[in-house]
Amino acid sequence: MSDPQKYLADLLTMVAQNNASDLHLSPAYYPTLRIDGRLVPLVNQEILSKETLEGLILALAGPERKDAFIKRKDLDFSIASATGDRFRVNLYQANGSHAAALRLIPKTVKTVAELNLPPVLNVFTKLSQGFVLVVGPNGHGKSTTLAAMIDAINKERAEKIITIEDPVEYIFTPEKSIIDQREVGQDTLSFAEALRSSFRENVNVLMIGELRDYETMSAAVTAAETGHLVFASLHTNNAAQTVERMIDSFPPAQQSQIRTQLANTLSGIISQRLLPRIQGGLIPAVEIMIATTAVRTLIRDNRPRQLDLVIETSQDAGMTSLDRSLADLVRRKEITPEQAQFYSTDPENLKKYHGI
Repeated sequence: MSDPQKYLADLLTMVAQNNASDLHLSPAYYPTLRIDGRLVPLVNQEILSKETLEGLILALAGPERKDAFIKRKDLDFSIASATGDRFRVNLYQANGSHAAALRLIPKTVKTVAELNLPPVLNVFTKLSQGFVLVVGPNGHGKSTTLAAMIDAINKERAEKIITIEDPVEYIFTPEKSIIDQREVGQDTLSFAEALRSSFRENVNVLMIGELRDYETMSAAVTAAETGHLVFASLHTNNAAQTVERMIDSFPPAQQSQIRTQLANTLSGIISQRLLPRIQGGLIPAVEIMIATTAVRTLIRDNRPRQLDLVIETSQDAGMTSLDRSLADLVRRKEITPEQAQFYSTDPENLKKYHGI
């Protein structure tokens, strides 16, 4: 490969042209796109050799990040292509060779409606304070959902918004709000440091890209407790698991206190999966928990596993279970029954209560 920069630019162009979400560069494989959730190797390209990959990865890193990657052996950042497309990049090593995964970040922030998400999510954007979590597996649209809610606030209200991300993904255009986007490693040393300093920055709304440790979780809950509206993401499967994971992240002596704080501040948890549609593209299946009195009591009394039953039986309050969402998608002929069974966290429940 004579010109790594040109080859990289060509590959990034192919991502956008094929409406792919991701580009994978791994040793001894073809360059591979992810389209509608499926891996599609670019068999018209050469299989990536160790030398070719090294050239591509160093072109991605650039001179300013090369030493950091070589030292740490993995690195997260974002880049813009020559055509203006932005990508979230993860560089890493595999089998002694360089590798990379790149996620295409759409140029425009879609609305809740455009993302086919339930309208009840707009309730969270009207809050003056509280704690809203968007959870789910990696690659299932958490960042996109968070961006939609933040941009809704931006369009409707005059607020001071600060995002803390690693790396910065969607670029917001300020409308009614002031939006400061801070990248961990570039603009701040850590999520927790940025959260602590935000209390002195006259902020109304905080968006935290990921809750990674109890220190960040503690600062996020404190921010919600002190009158801020906090949005954050977490890699958990559902609302009950999210509450358990947050509480278990704290030392035993602090768990009683965090249960009380979480019960008082939590506004809602949105858990989502992106599923291939029958007619092409992806569509979300969503579990929504809203912090009613019953929900707050279960959290305070350390009974998070009973949250599933409250969600299943509280449709009138705006809640919906993942299985109900999957069943609705099957009835609307958006997905197949087999897909619903595959993505359900309790296939027997899906069959018993929803007939799928």
